[in-house]
Amino acid sequence: YHSQFVNAPQVVGNMALLPLKTQFKGPAPKESGDLDIIEEALSFFKANVFFRNYEIKSEADRTLIYLTLYISECLKKLQKCKSKNEGLKEMQSLAISRFYLPGEAQFPLNAMYAKPANKNEEDNMRAYIQQLRQEMGLRLCDRVFDETDKPSKWWMCFVKRRFMDKSLSGPGQ
Repeated sequence: YHSQFVNAPQVVGNMALLPLKTQFKGPAPKESGDLDIIEEALSFFKANVFFRNYEIKSEADRTLIYLTLYISECLKKLQKCKSKNEGLKEMQSLAISRFYLPGEAQFPLNAMYAKPANKNEEDNMRAYIQQLRQEMGLRLCDRVFDETDKPSKWWMCFVKRRFMDKSLSGPGQ
């Protein structure tokens, strides 16, 4: 399952900077339609998480890969949450916590992503990824927690799955 956003208007590193439907501040252009990269990642997650290899067909696929790995991290955190409010707080703290960028030694996918060319591009990439993380956490909570305020077993069953056998967090985290 590949991204349909093949003609990215902007690229940061070699990752597509795609429009988002979000209220969080960041460099992403505003999206007015129903489908953005966040919705695409959420809808493809359950299928894509089973892939051990993933062919990159466009820069948007790199954004999709990052979001798929981030959803896995979010599910690990949400597994411990008892309510949607608790989950939202956990997602907000995860979104703004320190994360690594391509080119840094701790980034797990350095082979697939280009290091930002300069400090300005690095700041832009960090802001965009943080914006993606914040919006993803918000939308994921809406899907994971049902009307009974309990986590959905149909999402929690994917906690132990590792997309491409990779993780954004280090071992033991």
